Amino acid sequence: MPERFVVQPRAATDSRPTASTSRAPDAWAARQGVEHEPHRVLAAAPAARPRSVAARHPALEPLARFLDDPEVTDLFVNGATGLFVDRGHGAAAAPEWRAHEEDVRDLAVALIGLGGRHIDDATPCVDVRLDGGIRVHAVLPPVAAQGTAISIRVPRLDSPDLEALQSHGMFGADARALLEDAVARRENMLITGAAGAGKTTLLAALLSRAPASDRIVTIEDVAELRVEHPHHVRLEARQANLEGAGAIGLARLVREALRMRPDRLVVGECRGEEVRELLSALNTGHDGGAGTLHANGLRDVPARLEALGALAGLDDRALARQVASAIGLVLHVVRGQDGVRRLAAAGHPVIGATGRLEIEESTWHAP
Repeated sequence: MPERFVVQPRAATDSRPTASTSRAPDAWAARQGVEHEPHRVLAAAPAARPRSVAARHPALEPLARFLDDPEVTDLFVNGATGLFVDRGHGAAAAPEWRAHEEDVRDLAVALIGLGGRHIDDATPCVDVRLDGGIRVHAVLPPVAAQGTAISIRVPRLDSPDLEALQSHGMFGADARALLEDAVARRENMLITGAAGAGKTTLLAALLSRAPASDRIVTIEDVAELRVEHPHHVRLEARQANLEGAGAIGLARLVREALRMRPDRLVVGECRGEEVRELLSALNTGHDGGAGTLHANGLRDVPARLEALGALAGLDDRALARQVASAIGLVLHVVRGQDGVRRLAAAGHPVIGATGRLEIEESTWHAP
C-alpha cells in the first residue's frame, strides 16, 4: 500500500515516520482497493478534549493526529502545498504533513461524501457537517487555482454552557447575568462577529439555558449548533442533486419551521433572503428567537442587514422597522490575537432620525 498521506512524528520519542491511508465511503474505498471498515473504533481522544472522536470514520485517518489535539480549532489543506493548523493563535504550517494534489482531491471527495453530499467538477464548492460537529468545506480546481482546498472547523466544546464560556474568558460575571436574564425574558437576539469569533458557540450556550419545556427549532445551511437541551429540532438546508433539482434553502426552511410550533426559532446564520422570513416570524409572537450575522462591529450591523434586506426585497426603512421591532439585543463577539473569544459589545436596534436602522450601544463591562 503506497503512503498517500504522510505525517512525520513531532515528538522526539517517535523513532520513525508514520503513514496513514485515506479510506472513505464505500464507493471511493472500492476504487482504491481498500477494505471499508465502517465499525472500526480508533483510540479515544485525549481527555483534554471533551468532544467524541472515538468512532471516527477511516476517511478522517490522515488528519487523526490533529483532530485529537485539544488545542486545534481549524485545519487547512492547500493542495500539495501542505497543511496549516490553527491552535488558537493563527494558522501555522505543519511540516510533518505531505500529500500530492491527487490525494488531497480524493480526501476532499471522501470527506464530502462522508457528510452525505457530493463534490465534482459540476459542483466544485461544498460545505458539510460530519458526526461530532466537525465542519468541512472543500473547493476543487480550477476554482481553487492552486489545488484542492479543504477547510475543517473542529469544535472545541461538545456542550458549551455560559459557565464554561465565562471560565474561558469570553465574558465576566456581570455580562453572564445580563445574558441569562435575556434568555429568561425571551429576548430575541442577534449575535454578530467575524468568522471563527465564537458566534455559534455563544448561541448554543444561550439556547442551552432555555427552559426544558421549550421546543427549539434551529435552521442552518450546515447544522453546527449542538444545544444541550431535551427538545431541540435541527433543520438543515439541502443542495441540489446531480440533476440540479431538490434544493431546499434556508428561506423555505424558516417557513416550514413555523408550521412546527417552535417556542424558539433560530437561524444559525443570516446571509440571504431568509432574513425576511426570520424577521417576520419574530414580529408575529415568536419570542426567544435568535440568529447570527457576519459583521466587523456593532456599527457595521445596519449596513449588513440592509444588504440582506435588499436581497429579500426590503428597502432600508422597511428593514429598520422590522429589525427594531423584532430584535431586542445585539451581541458582538471578537477573537483576539491571543486566540481568546470575547463578548466585546452589546446594543439594541433603533430607528435613526433618517428612518434607517442604527444600533445603540449599551453600557458594557468587557472581560
